[in-house]
Amino acid sequence: MNQVGHKVVEENWGRASPQHPSVIDLNVGGQSFCTSVETLTKYPESKLAEWFNGPPKLPRDARGHYFLDRDGQHFGAVLEFLRSGRLPVRDIPQVHKESVYYNVQLLTKRLEETPELFGELVGRQKFLARVPHYKENIEVLIRIARSEAVASRRSTVVICVLRTEEDLASFDDALRMLRANKDSVVTFGPWNTGPSGADLLECVKKDIRSQGYTVDVQPHVGERKFLGRSNNFFHTMTFTWW
Repeated sequence: MNQVGHKVVEENWGRASPQHPSVIDLNVGGQSFCTSVETLTKYPESKLAEWFNGPPKLPRDARGHYFLDRDGQHFGAVLEFLRSGRLPVRDIPQVHKESVYYNVQLLTKRLEETPELFGELVGRQKFLARVPHYKENIEVLIRIARSEAVASRRSTVVICVLRTEEDLASFDDALRMLRANKDSVVTFGPWNTGPSGADLLECVKKDIRSQGYTVDVQPHVGERKFLGRSNNFFHTMTFTWW
C-alpha cells in the first residue's frame, strides 16, 4: 500500500494540485510574473515548493495574483534558473541573497561557485573572520565620523593596523600618545597569519563604501618623534560629507 502511495506521488509530482491552477500569476513586490506550478515546485526543499504544494498559503492581490512581499527586482533571475538552469550574469550578490531567502539550494551553491562570490566568501570573509571585532570596529569608525560631521565637510579617524602580537606590544606607547592628543583611534588586529595590513585597509574601505559613504585612507601624519617607526601602522581615514 505504501508503494502504491509513493507511486501516485511520483506520478503527480509537479502537476497542478486541486488547490492550484497549472498556471500561476505572481505579484512579487509589485512586479508581475507568470509561470507554471511545475516550475515553482521543481525543488521540493524550497519555500516556493512549500507554498505551491497543497492548500494555498499566500495572500492574493486585487487581481487575484499570489502576492509575495519581497523586492521583485531579482526574482526574475531566480525564476529563470528554475525554468532553464541558467545562471545570471549580473547582480550576482543580490540574486544570491534572494536564492538564500527562497531556499533554492542548488542556485545558491552554483552562485557561490562563481568567481565573484567565491573570492568574497572563501577568501575575504574567511580572512575577516580572523580579525578580532572587525564588524564592531567598522561600526565604531562610522559612529565616530558621524559625531564629528557637524558643520564640517570632512571627518577624520585614525586607524591603527597591528598584524601580530609583537606589533601590538611594540606600538602600545604610540597608541597611548595618540589618544593623549585626543585623536580618535580605532585599532584592528592582531590576526597573525594571512593577508597584510594593506589588505585589511582595502577591506575596511570596501565595507564602509558599500554602506554609501565616501572615504579615503592615507598614511597618518603625526608627531614623528612620538610615533617613530610605528608610524607605518597608523592611517587616517577621511569621510567626505559634501
